[in-house]
Amino acid sequence: MYIPTLFKQDNSEEVKAFLRENSFGILVSTVGAKPWATHIPLELDRNAAGEDVLLGHISRGNKQWRDFSINEEVLAIFSGPHAYVSSSWYDHENVPTWNYIAVHVYGTLRVIEGEELLNSLKKLVNKYEAASTHRVTVEGMSKKLLESQLQGIVGFEIKITSIEAAYKLSQNRDDHNKERIIEELINRGDAASAAIAARMKSYKS
Repeated sequence: MYIPTLFKQDNSEEVKAFLRENSFGILVSTVGAKPWATHIPLELDRNAAGEDVLLGHISRGNKQWRDFSINEEVLAIFSGPHAYVSSSWYDHENVPTWNYIAVHVYGTLRVIEGEELLNSLKKLVNKYEAASTHRVTVEGMSKKLLESQLQGIVGFEIKITSIEAAYKLSQNRDDHNKERIIEELINRGDAASAAIAARMKSYKS
């Protein structure tokens, strides 16, 4: 990913927090020598060796998994809030742009089965059911349902080899123009613009 120096985020703890908060990503690999992408939750975790990994699964009907073994490296893409920035907000002539947060994670993938897959599913369900009034758990599912569902998916672990993070939050603007951008984003009234404004307020490179 092309990242100008000003927008590069090297704080690993900040990036990991972002991945946990924005875990619905895009898994990119090759299928028959062509790019293939699947939109799925990819959960940041640690393996038994203490290495950072992403855990996920796809439908067995998705042919992407059939070429997992021949992909030397896969890419997981995660997007955060983004918003259009009008150049009319500046105190000088310039061009419009877009502020955003995006993270690319590269790694090597291996298929997981049995207890490993079941544990990854438990973590996934527990995370997203935490706020539910009537929580669903993997343990509470009938054996028949669970077995049929497990047969229909392919689980995997991605051992992370590198991470690239772009936080484009008007770092190339002076304080006065940053404040104007934040104000205009808030006034726009939509959730994405408000989220970018909040990130700009709290961001430290």
